[in-house]
Amino acid sequence: MRKTTRRMFAAAVAGALVLTACGEAPDDAPQGSDNEDTGGEAGGETEPEGEGDDAGGETTEETDFLACMITDQGGVDDGSFNETAYNGLLRAESELGVQVEYLESQSETDFQPNMQAFIQQDCDLIVPVGFLLAEVTGEAAESDPDQLFAIVDYPNEWGVDNVLGLTFNTSEAAFLAGYAAAAQTETGTVGTYGGLNIPTVTIFMDGFLAGVEHYNEAKGEDVQVLGWDGSDGQFTNDFSSLDLGRSVTETLMDNGADIILPVAGPVGGGSAAAIQDRGEGLLIWVDTDGYESTDFGSIMFTSVMKQMDVAVFDAIEAALNGTFAGGDYVGTLENEGVALASFHDFESDLPEGLQGEIDELKAQIIAGELETTPQG
Repeated sequence: MRKTTRRMFAAAVAGALVLTACGEAPDDAPQGSDNEDTGGEAGGETEPEGEGDDAGGETTEETDFLACMITDQGGVDDGSFNETAYNGLLRAESELGVQVEYLESQSETDFQPNMQAFIQQDCDLIVPVGFLLAEVTGEAAESDPDQLFAIVDYPNEWGVDNVLGLTFNTSEAAFLAGYAAAAQTETGTVGTYGGLNIPTVTIFMDGFLAGVEHYNEAKGEDVQVLGWDGSDGQFTNDFSSLDLGRSVTETLMDNGADIILPVAGPVGGGSAAAIQDRGEGLLIWVDTDGYESTDFGSIMFTSVMKQMDVAVFDAIEAALNGTFAGGDYVGTLENEGVALASFHDFESDLPEGLQGEIDELKAQIIAGELETTPQG
């Protein structure tokens, strides 16, 4: 553990730096949090679950360990990427008794000041969330080898011992989603789009396309995928605009797609709005189970889940216990780091035998018998 005297210093840093380093926190507590001002505008400390005058039963003993998270754009209540990672932070607070703080990034210009704020607060572990924070993470890790980092969605390409890259082979779960979508479509056309053309986005789209291609090969069908051809496709270049998500989705649907996979965080809410307004079509969510984390359950076919909350929790626990080691964690179907969510309300509408086929495909992927990226 780093310095136990950081608390007085942290308060000064929060006042002088953090308020200028990030935008306002969400008005409401994010899903999964029982604390109304968890983290807050200045990344303040939170009260561990179960403490307080009215708390009953056993409580988790608080430690001096401070886990700090820097979000990508979208915030901790985005119902997708950031929120899933943040839930791992909350679980560590509740179950391990660690103290937690977070800073939200409203734009890429917030990454550097947010990182410096947490470096000066002397966090025991800093968790940057997202591919776009790689540059500032690498610079900080190389300049301060005693500071521990667990970066979500990026490998430890620097080869340093103080960084754990939390990566996920989401193409495996997306392959299953693509196969299921190809079996379920009524128009013979499905669609996808991304926020940016970066590997952590396109890996979903690759798996989705490969799953459709495998269905076509196995069934002798010709289901088309709009929005991604394995190298190029449709992107909003934005992770926040619902209007862009709506516009792209309307174009995909105008061209026949009736099942849409947006890989753009909260932008997927624009896809949901377009589908709901038309009264037709289905949605596939990413990162978390959208049936549970959004209000779009009535149109949610399934979700490609990336279990970032589990990976973040495990990284915090390792750092707390002194077993943290640099390198890379890769989430797969085999270790349950990625998964295909339930079909929920659509289970009874699935084509006969589809669930059994998906279970068999999952086993084949785990056994290394299937490629989950496009082969064309």
